[in-house]
Amino acid sequence: MKPLEFATVPTVYAVGKNYQIMVPVTCETVMWVRVGDRNFYDDSNGILRSACTTHRMTVPMELLDEVQTYTVCYRTVFDRKPYFAELSDVMEYTSSFRPVRSDGAIRIYHIADAHNRVAEPVAAGKYFGEKLDLLVLNGDIPNHSGKIEYFTAIHEIAAQITNGEIPVIFSRGNHDTRGIFAEKIEEHVPTDMGRSYYTFRLGRLWGMVLDCGEDKSDDHTEYGHTICCEDFRRRETDFIRNVIASAATEYEADGVENRIVICHNPFTQTLKPPFDIEQETYTEWSRLLREHVKPQIMLCGHIHKCYVSPVGGELDHKGQPCPVIVASKATDNVFMGGAVELYTDRCNVKFTDNLGVAKDEIEILF
Repeated sequence: MKPLEFATVPTVYAVGKNYQIMVPVTCETVMWVRVGDRNFYDDSNGILRSACTTHRMTVPMELLDEVQTYTVCYRTVFDRKPYFAELSDVMEYTSSFRPVRSDGAIRIYHIADAHNRVAEPVAAGKYFGEKLDLLVLNGDIPNHSGKIEYFTAIHEIAAQITNGEIPVIFSRGNHDTRGIFAEKIEEHVPTDMGRSYYTFRLGRLWGMVLDCGEDKSDDHTEYGHTICCEDFRRRETDFIRNVIASAATEYEADGVENRIVICHNPFTQTLKPPFDIEQETYTEWSRLLREHVKPQIMLCGHIHKCYVSPVGGELDHKGQPCPVIVASKATDNVFMGGAVELYTDRCNVKFTDNLGVAKDEIEILF
């Protein structure tokens, strides 16, 4: 049962070679997590954090994958005085954990564009039931970042689908960049030292999370001079090149058999309007991925449709590096996402909704 001090049960996010165990709370607490005989703290230079609404503890993947259980330890803060602070006794919440499988199908469920819906995405995301291996939350989970409580949808969807027992990948969407709290979202979601783009490794699966930022130019009146995504994307291009330079420890590392890219916007496709910006940048991203990383699939949202764009198809405008699976659609009380079964030589894709309806079973051969 969820403790009263927790807004949701913990979520285990994968970033790089670590898990970030995140816990939103309803009151001031200090927190750490115990895995085996080691403690991992949510601290700021040795000071346990309490002036926050979401805690984050970073744990090496190798350790949690081996132990397959973790215990969140916490104290409620009554009065954090400079001397003799008053806190509760230590309380604990223990959860089992199951790493991504190393053989057979890796079952992935993809959710994007929830726009603050929770019940319908959760129902859709339970398509695989207890056989689910990995949840992907791929942008625009909140409606926007104008209200900090909108971030709650991220925690609720992740917690209700995974119960803190399997890994989750989070990717930022363009609506997440809008509003006064957009600059604070990194305090509530997994990042790589504050960066919203990163790589990850889960068993035989290697992946890259990319972030297109906004889908219009920086000077668009909609943003009122509050963004600098063009420079952000230039830094991201450098990141992709650095990953390529480190291929031996990234996508060419021992044991890697599957390679995927996750990005909210299907940047290989030119949309008019509005996503027709940065054509040279996105063509270069496509080239770098196609010639070097060679991913097997790319998972996207943003379009509010469900389809697979094959290499060389009518929606391949920039030289796709692989088939692009776009999987997010919502109409009235129906929400649809993507159920992916990933093998070493192929994947099967279905688009499923919260009513249990599955459509368009597609096989993609690698």
